[in-house]
Amino acid sequence: MKTLQTDIIRALNQGFHLEKEKNDAMKPKKILFLGETFRADAQTWMNGLQEYGNFEVITWELRQYGSRVKRMLRHLEFLWAPISIRLMVATEKPDMIIAERTTSYGFLAALSGVKPIAIAQQGITDIYPLDSPFLPLKEFIQHYAFKKATLIHAWGPAMASTMAEKKTDMSKVMVLPKGINLDFFKLDDNDARYSTKIRGIVTRSLLPDYKHATIIKACSILKQKGYQVEILIAGKGRLKPELMALAKSLDVEQEVRFLGSINNLALPKYLNACNFYISMPVTEGVSASLFEAMACGLYPLVTDLPGNQSWITQGQNGHLIAVEDAEMLANRIEEVWQKPDYLRSVVRQNRSFVEANANYSVNMLRIATKYHNLIDGSAKS
Repeated sequence: MKTLQTDIIRALNQGFHLEKEKNDAMKPKKILFLGETFRADAQTWMNGLQEYGNFEVITWELRQYGSRVKRMLRHLEFLWAPISIRLMVATEKPDMIIAERTTSYGFLAALSGVKPIAIAQQGITDIYPLDSPFLPLKEFIQHYAFKKATLIHAWGPAMASTMAEKKTDMSKVMVLPKGINLDFFKLDDNDARYSTKIRGIVTRSLLPDYKHATIIKACSILKQKGYQVEILIAGKGRLKPELMALAKSLDVEQEVRFLGSINNLALPKYLNACNFYISMPVTEGVSASLFEAMACGLYPLVTDLPGNQSWITQGQNGHLIAVEDAEMLANRIEEVWQKPDYLRSVVRQNRSFVEANANYSVNMLRIATKYHNLIDGSAKS
């Protein structure tokens, strides 16, 4: 059996290198990316296409505005955007256009006149908030973008499900996460790491939707039960003063450490210092942070949402927690901490899961190869 597994892995690696060599040998193609280039998710997408597809990536994006008045200017800029993009297309002559968010940049890609078009839905649905008076308009815009797209990215199965509910042509949909760099996010399989102290880490922005207060309250419950506990909160956001005050009021200001923004190069070190990954947002699409934590050997405790249910099976490779249920979160951490053999088994299992499903080099090569095929097919037609 071991010989068979080795032969399969060797064959897959050989296929990977042959496909990459094929892409490298092709004449470089030019892709126009519409989206917010400062976002790590966008950079992952673009860098992967350059590395594994031999693509030249050029970009266009709306300017970022802070105040409400300036955001109104952004809306006005959106009206001018189709003309601006067409002028860029006329000058740069891209072979393909790709865009993030179906209701904004994806819609603009659909108006660009370029084929093929690949658009990506960023969340479980790009149509939000659900109480918006512009909901019918957003639904129309998304439907138009889906109709004009050559390829639609669903970074996870939950996204594909919402697309199917909207009667999207599922033959266009590619269900595949971009993945993470497994050479960078490594598993430090040290048994002492899982037996000395409860150490949780949160790597989400300090904004209302991420419900850090739930995690701080759970920390307080665990401390009251007599556990040694430490929670690292990485990231920045406007709720930091409020969350620091909450930690102080619950007598866990020593247990909860606010790290601020962490350079991505330093992130694995912090992940490998902890044993639990905690994320309690009210909505979730496909979280690269979850994959990074699983790759580094942290036990995941995440909100019970469709986007997380695609990757976490309750009690088997993590726990799904009800929204804003601090007591449930604390109880699940306690339950896992009392089963060290189970904890070690799960983190090793999760590393294998990420290697099989969220390997950045493998997944981005598949995406890049798909783009080449679309461009070649478009040129022939």
